[in-house]
Amino acid sequence: MKKVFILEDLDCAHCAALIEEEVGKLTGVSKSTVALLTQKLTVEVEDDKAAGLLGQVKKIVKKYEPDVEVLEK
Repeated sequence: MKKVFILEDLDCAHCAALIEEEVGKLTGVSKSTVALLTQKLTVEVEDDKAAGLLGQVKKIVKKYEPDVEVLEK
């Protein structure tokens, strides 16, 4: 299942790389990609792990970029 999140106000390429890497390590995630220009995080995740993904993504994003808002698209 593909999930897309908007990372509102993300403007740090290094932080985007760290977020992409850490989200990619979550259980059930097979692929994680952050597009800095569009401020989108695209995640390929197993269907049964998708329900709790938003909370996990928010926690990771806030760790690196406390001012970024995470919205599910």
